[in-house]
Amino acid sequence: MTSTRAKEDSTPGALDIVGVGFGPSNLALAIAIEEHNATCIPADRISARFVERQLAFAWHPGMLLDGATMQIAFPKDLVTFRNPRSSYSFFTYLFDKGRLVDFVNHQTFFPTRHEFDDYLRWAADRVDADVQYGATVTGITGSRSSSGTVDEFSVETSAGEILRTRNVVVGAGLRARLPEWAAPSPRCFHNHQFLFHLQNLPELRHQRFVVLGAGQSAAEVVQYLHRHYPNAEVHSVFSRYGYSPADDSPYANRIFDPSTVDELHATTPEQRERLLSLHKGTNYSVVDIELINELYTTEYQEIVRGKRRLFMRKASYITNVIEGQDGIDVSVRSTLDGVTDTLSCDAVVLATGFTPMPLREILGDLAPVGDSATEVARDYRLTTKPEVRAGIYLQGGTEKTHGLTASLLSNVAVRAGEILGSVVAHRFPRNDSRTEGFTVEVATGRENTPNSLATR
Repeated sequence: MTSTRAKEDSTPGALDIVGVGFGPSNLALAIAIEEHNATCIPADRISARFVERQLAFAWHPGMLLDGATMQIAFPKDLVTFRNPRSSYSFFTYLFDKGRLVDFVNHQTFFPTRHEFDDYLRWAADRVDADVQYGATVTGITGSRSSSGTVDEFSVETSAGEILRTRNVVVGAGLRARLPEWAAPSPRCFHNHQFLFHLQNLPELRHQRFVVLGAGQSAAEVVQYLHRHYPNAEVHSVFSRYGYSPADDSPYANRIFDPSTVDELHATTPEQRERLLSLHKGTNYSVVDIELINELYTTEYQEIVRGKRRLFMRKASYITNVIEGQDGIDVSVRSTLDGVTDTLSCDAVVLATGFTPMPLREILGDLAPVGDSATEVARDYRLTTKPEVRAGIYLQGGTEKTHGLTASLLSNVAVRAGEILGSVVAHRFPRNDSRTEGFTVEVATGRENTPNSLATR
């Protein structure tokens, strides 16, 4: 087990926060805590420890494809919309790396995914946070006081520690969504670990790939396979007629504004559902128009030349897969003519999206029964039983109450500040002068279209 600036817990009593996971969301929270602690008196410092299953900080390493760019503008970094003066901004990172002038000359708001990953790792290395890497949270239980209230949690980790804390902040990320027929194997895998699976792919006997999905990740995988395997066919399978372009127009992007979270949370569930449905085209099963055009051009040029390698299997779905020693047979059925083609492939890539991590797996009996989305307050604090006074905060899985930014990078800075503000407010009584004037500074701005990889 390794730790960033690991140290003996010298905090008397319970920690203020135990963070489950240390991806971008809880990294943003750690930065907010550091900046808070730098300006408050020692007695008001917030103590925190984070538990992360990975051995080191990493952000979607399996999808760091060459040339792939972010779908959010760089000011939507870990801090800027909360504190534009922060030393953890993307601009500060560029200056520290000696690339600020070069980046400005590049005249883009959208860095490559490789560069943004480097920025996140730069921030994770700098932040003064206690992070237990290579460990998982194996159980969370409430500790009852003599009066019967639960004022603390006991968090057990796979490293054998039991951490006492007043609050748990769950930033455990997302889980890959797989079709019911899918049996993960070296030849059938989710795109989340795409590059690692390619490294371990058995010998290519058929020179053919199938990619299932119609979103940004699916299109990127199709392009990557077509470019890097010049002798292979690539079959893109999706249920619609063709890739749909992402709506990144200025007015539509207001669905990602920080103030939109207030508006959505304050309205009725029916109105939230209606608005989120209307704006799904900003995020779900959509592709950047530039990538759509590149793939169309590639396919058209192959048609002109008479040598096809790129095939768009429109209005189709996979009915069956049979894996053997030398490959995997994939049956693709067209809903237009009912014809089923069986393709002998080297691999099938499932770019089928993600689902939130089930709360019960993390929180056990502390998790609400049924749909937890109706039980999350504006400050991301989960509504619990009346006797539970310790706090549980969710960094993700709150789309139904807080909007499309719930599991995207676009709101991590603002959300981190709001969660920290809530922790401080609950720690000190309302009549305590230390809470007077405590605010979370939020800059305003608009969001460019995120995608499934702009998460955790």
